[in-house]
Amino acid sequence: MNTKAILELKDISMYFPGIKALDSVDFSIRPGEVHALIGENGAGKSTLVKIITGVYKQTAGQVLLNGEETNFKSALDAQSAGITAIHQEASMFPELSVTENIFMGHHVKKGASGKGPVDWKTMRQRTRELLDDIELDISPDALVKSLGVAQRHMVEIAKALSIDAQIVIMDEPTSALTLREVEDLYKIIRRLRDEGKAIIFISHKFEEIFDICDTYTVFRDGQLIGDGNVSDATISSIINMMVGRSLDLLYPKGESTIGDVVLEVENLNRTGYFKNISFNLHKGEILGFFGLIGAGRTEVMRVLFGIDKASSGEVRLNGKPVSFTKPKKAMKAGIAYIPEDRHEQGTILDMSIADNITLPNVDELSHFGILDEKAERSLAEDFAKKIEIKSAGLNMKTSTLSGGNQQKVVLAKWLSTGPEILILDEPTKGIDVGTKARVHKIVSDMAAEGKAIILVSSELPEVLGMSDRIVVMHEGFVTSVFEREEADPDKVMLAAIAQPGDESA
Repeated sequence: MNTKAILELKDISMYFPGIKALDSVDFSIRPGEVHALIGENGAGKSTLVKIITGVYKQTAGQVLLNGEETNFKSALDAQSAGITAIHQEASMFPELSVTENIFMGHHVKKGASGKGPVDWKTMRQRTRELLDDIELDISPDALVKSLGVAQRHMVEIAKALSIDAQIVIMDEPTSALTLREVEDLYKIIRRLRDEGKAIIFISHKFEEIFDICDTYTVFRDGQLIGDGNVSDATISSIINMMVGRSLDLLYPKGESTIGDVVLEVENLNRTGYFKNISFNLHKGEILGFFGLIGAGRTEVMRVLFGIDKASSGEVRLNGKPVSFTKPKKAMKAGIAYIPEDRHEQGTILDMSIADNITLPNVDELSHFGILDEKAERSLAEDFAKKIEIKSAGLNMKTSTLSGGNQQKVVLAKWLSTGPEILILDEPTKGIDVGTKARVHKIVSDMAAEGKAIILVSSELPEVLGMSDRIVVMHEGFVTSVFEREEADPDKVMLAAIAQPGDESA
């Protein structure tokens, strides 16, 4: 491996009003290296990436590229210098084609000078080559809005490859990918490494860090805590650096009394999405839903919350048949739903933290059409404190928060409604280990209070660690239901890949 760093950050500090995001940190990466950037949400990782990609100008310190000091004035400057980032939340233009998205900002032009009209033929051909390279079988002319989440993520990877970047930043790149797609991504990462690219890899999944990364740097509270070779580290040592303590209780499943059935679902169908879904949910129970991407779990939850309409089947709440035609009716019945996509469906990023938390309660907080601002503030402060949202103040825009704190805002928002049934769809997706433990503790405490919880997750350890029972789905069908004591990783995973009626399930 080349011992000379391609990128160095020296004594970097970054200040925002009331917040020291980075405090005199050093960071470097060499060609042909996959470097894990590790830390809890709010530790400073995103700020460092934004400095590297030209979004932020550091308050103090130096950025050196190939040994020379540089100061990017914009993200386009950084891209022109060979730096690109693939973000956790795909930032694409849904109304444009795959080709247009991939070449956005660096269109291929006709003519020797490169100043002629756009060369669409060459760009489509190059897009086809890029898609083939990552084994993504879609048309270069397909509109991005027609693609699934995983496909959009792979298009982001193709976009990064299109500029022949020397430094590629991957922020939670596997969060929307299947196991097979993760392996395909690993192949791409290894190939890029072998070609001498430098890859900054951000992930909260330790198995990924130990599978694919060569080196690591750990941040905590804006400071560099430790770095070194991944081969010399352990999961325990890295967690200790991240949170400043041993974290044995990642899944703090407390004791709760399982009460009466509160929700009954019988032979629920939605044509093209799922078929013959049946299960019961009890008070005080955490009912896990596990399955791989495309299993249909989210689609079932959307019907239960009134977002989509079932084709047939029956849902009973406290013994009485219900059919919610809109989410507001489900909310009034005591059901809350925290969606997987916190950006598109969970929060309004341009609104303040306080406004997001109290949004579902506006009617209750108003008198004769006038909002009681004092009561609103009190409610927001109570739940921000309970969920431990880290911010400089509740008037800050939600968009300024880290991913984990945005997820806490979504959780606070729905807990503030006082639900009897809480549906959590991938509640810890893309958040750090410390925040995960806090979310799990909140969920466990709610179950102990008698609330009924549905926990949808693609993370098998989370489902096994937190659930009283586990419903397993595959391609729109329920393949198995496991009691907590009989569930083990092999059985549950086998059920997740088995067809209904398959004896192996």
